Amino acid sequence: MSRNVFSRRDFMRGIGAGALAGSAVVRSATALAATDSLFLHGVASGDPLSDRVIIWTRVSPTRPGTVAVLWEVALDARFSRIIRRGRVLTGEDIDYTVKADVLGLPAAARLYYRFRADGQLSPVGRTRTLPAGAVEQVKLAVFSCSNYPAGYFHVYAEAARLDDLHAAVHLGDYIYEYPRGGYASDDAAALGRVSEPAGEILTLDDYRIRHAQYRTDPDLQALHAALPVIAVWDDHEIANDTWRDGAENHSEGLEGLFTERRAAAIKAYHEWMPTRVADPARPERIYRSFRFGNLLSLHMLDTRVIGRDRQMDYADYFGATGFDGARFAADLADPNRTLLGAEQNDWLGLQLAQSDTTWDVLGQQVLMGRMNIPAPLVLGQISFSAYSALVVKAQTAPATLTPQEQAVLAQPAIPYNLDAWDGYAVARETVLGTARALDRNLVVLSGDTHNAWASDLADFAGRAVGVEFATPGVTSPGFEAYFPNENPLAVAAGLTQIIGPLQYADTARRGFMIVTATQDACRCEWRYVSTVKSRSYVLQQGPALKVLPGADNRTLMPA
Repeated sequence: MSRNVFSRRDFMRGIGAGALAGSAVVRSATALAATDSLFLHGVASGDPLSDRVIIWTRVSPTRPGTVAVLWEVALDARFSRIIRRGRVLTGEDIDYTVKADVLGLPAAARLYYRFRADGQLSPVGRTRTLPAGAVEQVKLAVFSCSNYPAGYFHVYAEAARLDDLHAAVHLGDYIYEYPRGGYASDDAAALGRVSEPAGEILTLDDYRIRHAQYRTDPDLQALHAALPVIAVWDDHEIANDTWRDGAENHSEGLEGLFTERRAAAIKAYHEWMPTRVADPARPERIYRSFRFGNLLSLHMLDTRVIGRDRQMDYADYFGATGFDGARFAADLADPNRTLLGAEQNDWLGLQLAQSDTTWDVLGQQVLMGRMNIPAPLVLGQISFSAYSALVVKAQTAPATLTPQEQAVLAQPAIPYNLDAWDGYAVARETVLGTARALDRNLVVLSGDTHNAWASDLADFAGRAVGVEFATPGVTSPGFEAYFPNENPLAVAAGLTQIIGPLQYADTARRGFMIVTATQDACRCEWRYVSTVKSRSYVLQQGPALKVLPGADNRTLMPA
């Protein structure tokens, strides 16, 4: 979550659906790699297509130098039917990580893979290629915001136990950059999850060490070994509130050049993640598409690095006479203000124009839904309870309102989070307008906020375009951590009442989403864990919402 003073937290001082019955208590998965193995960081696969997939591992060599690693892909777990094998060299220059882009695979295949180095075998991983042709169903698990010192990765373990998923989609904040004792680290020592290295990560070695620590987690290893992951970064893979030329959590000069820090973070990310780099000369170009037959096209976007202009900040619009609403509105409506950048925006437009699948899904980081809140709440001028009392007073005894109270109620609703699409109004309108003009069935997947949301998406004229499903964090705390004295159910209910397009919110639990697409509907189900602070926890079933295809149906409804 952003640390902007106004845009995320202060307006909530004083303000989903109810908790559902949980499952039996379960425990974390066990480690997949032995502690004396060369393959301490497990195995992974990712970026599946109908005829290929990336497989990944890392070796922990006993001596410096180049290491030869053999890999095999088979149709069965016993490797009696091996269909592809090869050899990869790795070394210090890529942190002893191993990637193979395995080509010539059958579509819609469940496959098994493993690695061998210095006479040792890695754990066996499972993966799937994408389906081709006519497809009846696609099922995806969706994650975001997994802060290692904040708690256990139970969410990953739950998804790893499912056997009917086609892929996992990770929307970013896969790692966090903060120093030991930093953000959401209060319980890290007690949980045995103290960050490594100790300082804020700035250099290539720093980012590599942090990735390596995350990859020792048994639940994260279980997820990667169970199914392919399609991932994109958010800000914390680099630094909080990253934009094209800087970040809120980067001090130019004191912490070196941001361009060097960003390059180091991106290099480490591609080393440690099972991503396919389309252009090695431009590793920052991570946006790409995945086609699941005739059913679903998944377009993974980068709303952080390649094109984002710097975030607006409400603090910049306060002067001697108060808040300059006119200048704020003018800046917000600046047609040159970009989130995706021109190149990525053109690419997305082309993907949508060429799409012939039933669903077009955007996998991206920040909330696209309109989260407009009465300005006095956003700007911290009044508490939620006091504002609610004024609303009741206006409804029951309007003649008793003072001029000051009338002025408060007369103020407009403004975005609460300028780091999201709300801070890039024209950029959002361009995407929504393109999808509507092309008559695409648009579903947006979002993360970043650590809370669960579901919103209807409409253009500026109020015409329905699609829907947004937003996943809670894996471990990163949500609003409940900042407002411990508030009832989370009241917070969620208040938000859904204030924000017109918002149909569902859960602001207190960690979890993930299961998105299931068929030709008849696209359905999202939220699943939560009762705690990330204990090895034991309860799996809680959340609600489910869906959207139907067709221009007259692109709004949320109960599943």
